[in-house]
Amino acid sequence: MNTSLLVFRSSTAVIRSVAFAFGLIMPLAAFAELSNDSLLGLGLRSRPAYDGSATQRIEMVPVVRYFGQPWFARSTQGVLEGGVRMEFAPGLHAGVQLAYEPGRKTSESDFLKDRNVSGINRGASVGLHGEWDRDFGPMPIALLARTRQHTDSDLGAQADLRLSAGVYRGGRVAAGVFTQATWANAKSAGSFYGITPSQSVATGLPTFGAGSGWIFGSVGLLWSIDLSRDWIAVGSLEARRQHGDAARSPLVEHVSNHYVSAGIAYHF
Repeated sequence: MNTSLLVFRSSTAVIRSVAFAFGLIMPLAAFAELSNDSLLGLGLRSRPAYDGSATQRIEMVPVVRYFGQPWFARSTQGVLEGGVRMEFAPGLHAGVQLAYEPGRKTSESDFLKDRNVSGINRGASVGLHGEWDRDFGPMPIALLARTRQHTDSDLGAQADLRLSAGVYRGGRVAAGVFTQATWANAKSAGSFYGITPSQSVATGLPTFGAGSGWIFGSVGLLWSIDLSRDWIAVGSLEARRQHGDAARSPLVEHVSNHYVSAGIAYHF
C-alpha cells in the first residue's frame, strides 16, 4: 500500500481517537484561529522535547490574538508572532512578522543528554505571510502561507502552509480542524536534524546530512467554549509526523509526535 496513504490513515486514526477521548471530558467547542476577536490569556501545553523526541514536556504558553490597523499579534496559528499586515482585498491579507523560535534544549531530552548532543538556542525569525479568509456557507475557512528566516542565519529558514476550517458551532461551543505542512531549507534542516563529522565523534551517532525539503505534516482539532461574555476556554489537539530527512535523522526517536494545549483567555 502507498506509504503516504498509510501515514494519512495513521494520523487520522490518532486524531479520531484523541477527539473521542476528549469528548468524554467536555463538549467540542470555538476555533480560535477562525475568528478575529481579540484574546489575551494563559494556557498549558504538552509537547515533545523536540520534533522527533520520545519525551513529552509540559509548559505554560500565552493565548494571544489581536488584529489592529495595521498591527497584529497571535499565538493561534501554530507560532507566537506579531507584526504588521494589510488587507489587499476582502478577506485577503499580507504582511511581515517577527516570530518566536523555541530552539532545542538538551536538558529536556534524556536521548540528547545521554549522547551529549548540543542544544539550539531560543531565538526569533522574520518573514512574510499571506492569509485568505472566507466563509463557505456556515463554514469559515482560513488559508495561511508563511515564510520564516531565523535571525541567526546559520539556522536557516522555514515555510508553513496551514489550512483551517470550522466544522461545528452551537451556542457557546464550536469546533474546527486544521492541517499544516512545513518545509525547511538545507541550513534549517541541517541544524536540527543533521550530524556533522565533528558532532559524530562527540556524540557517537553516525554522520548524517539533512537536506532541504518537507520536514513535517500535521492534522489537528481546535476547540473553545465561551465561559461568559468576557472569558473563553480554548485549546487544540495535534498529531504531527516527520518526513524526508527529518524522519531519517539519527536524532529522531519517534517520527510521530502529539501536541495538546488548553487555556483560558479574556475576550476583549
